[in-house]
Order: sequence, then structure tokens, then C-alpha cells
Amino acid sequence: MPAKSFFVTGIGTGIGKTVVSAVLTEKLKADYWKPVQSGDLDDSDTLKVKSLVSDERSVFHQETYRLTQPYSPHKSAAIDGIEIDLDKFIAPKTANNLIIEGAGGLMVPLNDQFLMIDLIKKLGASVVLVSQNYLGSINHTLLSVAILKQYGISIAGIIFNGKTDEYSESYILQYTGVRLLGRLPELGVINKMSVREAGKHIAI
Repeated sequence: MPAKSFFVTGIGTGIGKTVVSAVLTEKLKADYWKPVQSGDLDDSDTLKVKSLVSDERSVFHQETYRLTQPYSPHKSAAIDGIEIDLDKFIAPKTANNLIIEGAGGLMVPLNDQFLMIDLIKKLGASVVLVSQNYLGSINHTLLSVAILKQYGISIAGIIFNGKTDEYSESYILQYTGVRLLGRLPELGVINKMSVREAGKHIAI
């Protein structure tokens, strides 16, 4: 079976993309790549995921851009005196599956011309959309799915992270027609064991 690439993005910031990325990396025995890291270079998402993955086959690839400030990539890059170039993003060559984690949501700017969704389109990976139930999340999820479809990007499915809301989730799935990959329960402790166990809730 040929290796697959999945781009993990979310309906916003801080909704659990990194934990979901760790779960998928472990479950699929995949490599991991975070193209843009904005801030927290000493505690980057790559380091976090690496600390949560047990499978020794996984390779954690170097970020294309390591920005020092914890802002939107276009702002962080400007502060660092550089401009993000879309052509410099080249997916790592690997025989493994590959999990790619975005920064922020789909419409986060990389520079004055391109958004995160343009990077997803360029890389050609299927999207795993991470949603979370909060007031306004139906709107944010439907908008995210709509723009992905507008761009012609393949959507592997949705993962709901955290507390369940059957009204929100059933509406989102019915309206969008997007496949449910699973639900990740709130993890009291986030470590290698809980990440491995959480993978049992995901079908991908």
C-alpha cells in the first residue's frame, strides 16, 4: 500500500492540532513535518510530537521556516526580517506515511500573497480537519469545509477533539457530507500511552 500524506489543519488556533498530529503519527507509523513554526522554538510542535510518539520508524523532519515570534507567520517573518517563499516548501521524501501540521487555521497569511490554504494546495495532501465544540464552532467548521471545497482540496475527514456535542457534530457531518474520522476524548494526561490509546478512536 503506497504511503499517504495528510495535512492536519483546524477551524482555528488552539483546538488541538498538535495532539491530533501526534495521535495520527503514532497510529499510521508516519513521519511528521511542521512546515512553519512561529515562536516557541525551544518547545516547538515538532519536539512536542516527537516526545509523544513511540514508533521508532517515525522521522521528524526539519521545519522549512523557524520563526522566533509567536504570531501569524507573515508577521513573525517580517519581524525576523525575512519573507516566506511558497516555492521553498518541498515535502520530505519518505517511504512512510507523512503527517503535515499547519500553523493556525486555513486563512492564516504566510506573506502578502499566500495563505496557509495555498500551501496545502501546493503540497497536494488530503486534509484532516480538527474541530472542537464551542459556541461558534459550527460556523467555523462549515466555513473551513466550504473554502477547502472551493480550492478543490481533498478532505480525508473531520476529527472532533474534546467534549462531545451531538447536536453540533451531527449537523456538521450532515451539512458538509465530510467523513467522520473519529472523536478524541479530553486527555487528562497527554503522554505516549494516552496518545497511543487515543488512536483507537480514529479510523483513517
